[in-house]
Amino acid sequence: MKKLLTGLAVALAFSAQASISQVQAGTLKVAATAVPHAEILEFVMPTLAKEGVTLDVKVFTDYVQPNVQVNEGRLDANFFQHQPYLTEFNKSRKTQLISVVGVHVEPFGAYSSKHKDLTKLPKRAQVALPNDATNGGRALLLLQKAGLITLSPEAGITATPRDIISNPKGLRFRELEAATLPRILGQVDLALINTNYALEAGLNPAKDALIIEGSDSPYVNILVVKEGTEQNPDLLKLIAVLKTKAVSDFITHRYKGAVAPIY
Repeated sequence: MKKLLTGLAVALAFSAQASISQVQAGTLKVAATAVPHAEILEFVMPTLAKEGVTLDVKVFTDYVQPNVQVNEGRLDANFFQHQPYLTEFNKSRKTQLISVVGVHVEPFGAYSSKHKDLTKLPKRAQVALPNDATNGGRALLLLQKAGLITLSPEAGITATPRDIISNPKGLRFRELEAATLPRILGQVDLALINTNYALEAGLNPAKDALIIEGSDSPYVNILVVKEGTEQNPDLLKLIAVLKTKAVSDFITHRYKGAVAPIY
């Protein structure tokens, strides 16, 4: 009898453990910035639920913790960044994060609450840039495209103000955390703002940006996981859903050109 009870206890414990594993296997914890990433994930929730996957979206306001927590295994994936940012993050933080699918492009733009034309920027105008290497470089490349500055040919996508070799207007640069840029728009002459933060602040990139990247932008926003977890069956279901026409149509109609699907 004692052996029978012991065997039954082991069987019940194994059954309970298996049940817990099944619940965990059916849940994906994904970090995202609020707009448009979390909104896109919320849109696909019902479809994934029908396939037995619960999507648990954790909204972040910064570009560091989503990667840190995925690398540490506290979250399954994140959705907020482009490949140049991820490449630089992996290099600087020694993380092992990889892209599993591209979803959309958010054309980067320059905004002002004081001026309606870039040609009207005054001498020594104050310009705010994101302080992370890839988005700061992206901002400077956009200013170069507008003819406001010239960068050293060797600068590349991680250019900094130190790489400026010509600055006819004597623009002064402030490098700040990307999320804070909409809030200080009234304090500077021009701010280079990531589209997700522009949308959160009520700005319409298609209408309000004084200059914006074209549709050929290489900065595709990607779903990111820790290397070695990319074959998670529930993750594969999320990837498949993100590539559907339904998601493409949602992005097109919801953001009206401010965000462009790649499928």
